[in-house]
Amino acid sequence: MRLFRNRMAVLALLAAPALLAAQQGGDGARPITLDEAVRLAQMNSPLTVSARNALRTGKLTELNALGQYLPSFGIFSNATNFSGGIFQQGVLLPYNAPPWNYGKGYNANLLLFDGGQRWFGYRQAVANQRANEENETLQRYGVATAVKQQYFAVLQARELEAAGASALEQAQVALNTSTAKVKIGQVVRTDSLKFAIQAGSARLQLLNARAALRDANAALTRLVASNVPVTAIATDTSDVPGLDVDDASLARMADDGPNVRQAAASFEAAKQGRRSTITSQFVPQVRASYNYGAAANLSQNFNWGGGPSASTQTYYTFSLSYPIFNNFTRELNAMQATVAADNAEAALRDARFNAKAILAQLVDQFRTAAQTVELQQLQIAAAQEDLAAQQSRYALGASSYLDLLTSQTALDSQRILLINARFTARSAKAAIEAFIGRDLK
Repeated sequence: MRLFRNRMAVLALLAAPALLAAQQGGDGARPITLDEAVRLAQMNSPLTVSARNALRTGKLTELNALGQYLPSFGIFSNATNFSGGIFQQGVLLPYNAPPWNYGKGYNANLLLFDGGQRWFGYRQAVANQRANEENETLQRYGVATAVKQQYFAVLQARELEAAGASALEQAQVALNTSTAKVKIGQVVRTDSLKFAIQAGSARLQLLNARAALRDANAALTRLVASNVPVTAIATDTSDVPGLDVDDASLARMADDGPNVRQAAASFEAAKQGRRSTITSQFVPQVRASYNYGAAANLSQNFNWGGGPSASTQTYYTFSLSYPIFNNFTRELNAMQATVAADNAEAALRDARFNAKAILAQLVDQFRTAAQTVELQQLQIAAAQEDLAAQQSRYALGASSYLDLLTSQTALDSQRILLINARFTARSAKAAIEAFIGRDLK
């Protein structure tokens, strides 16, 4: 049984390089900068496309609200063909007039007085458009944050791949040293088999790291909507970014961030909507209309409108309308508009408090990760020195396998902690930029 396990371990070690080469090949992803990835994602994301389309419809909504001050105007024209007979006093009489009868005219209507309803409606449309603009900013930065985090995930996977390759190289060195010592009888064969297993585990970790890199590249490709696979440029954001803004400035930026501005615009729109609703329900409306029609133009054959009209009518109308009782519909509409304004005011208040809370969390997360990076760099340097010393002592027979394995494991753990801290710091800064709605250089 022990012989079978030994043979399987040797076969795994021999097959692992071929598997690594197979997975490493066929990558072929096109390197792309972070700025280009963000630009492509913002252009193609369904979220940003929908936000931009909301701006387009919102602009026309403003124009429509302003156009309510203008009169509506329409024209009409008709042609009727009649044949057969008509009943008159119970007697069927033949129709002897020309069969074609034409009519034409035009009309105009204008709302003269509405108590300010149109003005409040226009201001509501303007406020809604401001909310659409802030939503577009939110969506752009939200997409940018998602792309940046995925971009940083590619860098993280690539760093894990490099760490795995370094661990494999060191495990291979330890295996070669152990194998040489077994040949000269300094250590037992068990040490060599343990180092072989360690090298196999390192190869497996490297395989997983490369698979994670390919998965991260695929996710980045999907976000930027590229027809060919893309990947991050290693030198694009190789260092941890700084945050050269003081807390007071960040607090002011958060108070004026897109979340707060959108909530303020929505509250303003709700207030204007309430005024418009109450005005339309409790203030009478005065309208003026003008109508002109021409008819009784007959012809034997269809002649595209006929000639001069036999009769014309002109109407000027002034009307006043006010609902006396409409089954409490007026009161219901007014209450719904009031409740919507109250809800929007509460949402604005919560957005302002939330801005302070979320910003504090993000800043603390970034600074903690940045300090972790500095600490891990020192610990990695110390772990590398310790591993080098243990390797030298093991080669001289002054150290055991367990001591060498402990040093190797400690170095690998410190590398992974450093990589994760870098990813956290980069992602936290991207989240801060999205929250305040501006880029921090």
